Amino acid sequence: MSSSRITAIEAWEALDSRGTPTVACEARLAGGARGFATVPSGASVGTYEAAELRDGGHRYGGRGVLQAVENVRTQLGPALIGEDASEDAALDARLCELDATPNLSRLGANAVLAVSIAVALAAAEAEGLPLHRALDRESETVLLPLPMINIISGGAHAGGAIDIQDVLAVPVGARTFAEAIEWIWRVRRGTVERATALGLPTALVADEGGLGLRLASNRLALELVEAGIEAAGLRPGDDVALAIDVAATQLASGSDYRLAAESRTVSADELIEKLQGWCSKHPIVSLEDPLAEDAWQAWQLATRRLGGVQLVGDDLFVTSTERVQRGIDEHVANAVLVKPNQAGTLSRARAALNLAQRNGYATVISARSGESEDAWLADLAVGWRAGQIKVGSLTRSERMAKWNRLLRIEQEAGPRAVFAGRDALAPLS
Repeated sequence: MSSSRITAIEAWEALDSRGTPTVACEARLAGGARGFATVPSGASVGTYEAAELRDGGHRYGGRGVLQAVENVRTQLGPALIGEDASEDAALDARLCELDATPNLSRLGANAVLAVSIAVALAAAEAEGLPLHRALDRESETVLLPLPMINIISGGAHAGGAIDIQDVLAVPVGARTFAEAIEWIWRVRRGTVERATALGLPTALVADEGGLGLRLASNRLALELVEAGIEAAGLRPGDDVALAIDVAATQLASGSDYRLAAESRTVSADELIEKLQGWCSKHPIVSLEDPLAEDAWQAWQLATRRLGGVQLVGDDLFVTSTERVQRGIDEHVANAVLVKPNQAGTLSRARAALNLAQRNGYATVISARSGESEDAWLADLAVGWRAGQIKVGSLTRSERMAKWNRLLRIEQEAGPRAVFAGRDALAPLS
């Protein structure tokens, strides 16, 4: 039997960074190689994502995944025994065929993705390659992504402390990934100092490690992070810029949007106008989900009126080739957030990324709010040459695992390492 043939696939119930059950999986190959993966789970979940399978009932408040684990053990795993782990696209297609639903709801996208990733990791180990190299064999350079790093969080990640989900710092002027991380460490510290000077408690953090500050307005979050950049001795806009994850689907009320922090409801047009105002006064280079997931006409309007910034679709695109293609056809947004668990397999996620890049859209690899200590996401960002990555703040081990993996990849690559920097952002009009 070939050393890359799959000999065993095991699964069990593990816990994510919120203490919520998730699926963990190990794939073993004939030559002794192993791949291990624990899949993430989101709090701000788009309607059109691939569907997790949860047990219901009383155990873990209905959030258990024992049935998904059983589906790996009895259906997904046995179907792949004896197959070549290096045939990733064919194996992922087989997993989807076994489920036989468009959103992987029968066996569970959490079960399917766990197998997909574990097999890919085992295949890379069988070749003696890191995952990023197994995914990108031809490039002469190793492209380190531009990070977007959470500084202040709200929305579904921080109990609605502010309406917008995250205010992030983007080290657009950094020359290396290591320098980018050091700059953002200084920005986070500077933001804490400014918040403390205002009498704001800074001990609490959100799901992804951002500061969970209760602020009087959304605008104050932007002002605080900009002040944090200045406190770090860096130039807002030139060295470090801002990004916002609006997560507008979570704010939607019919065709309008409820801004609880401001005690008012606004129309899509008014929300776009508010975002324009923020962009004119602050060094914002990226807006994620500025409008709700089904507001295609409003997204078209935003794409015309907010052409000076990167417009990222998350809930809008849900790492789906069909929805990304619609965005291309209707000239909506200019960047795609790529979350493997929205797609359900690595092959589906890469297909959405490739489609976006072929059509001039920027791509951002993203973690979820419920994460594990796995670092494979960092390898995907490098191996797929995504250009940008977003995994949380500079705290909490499940976030640091990804940042530390990227630091190691940059060090190992030596002179072959290239930092994507500002050029990774979607072309701004």
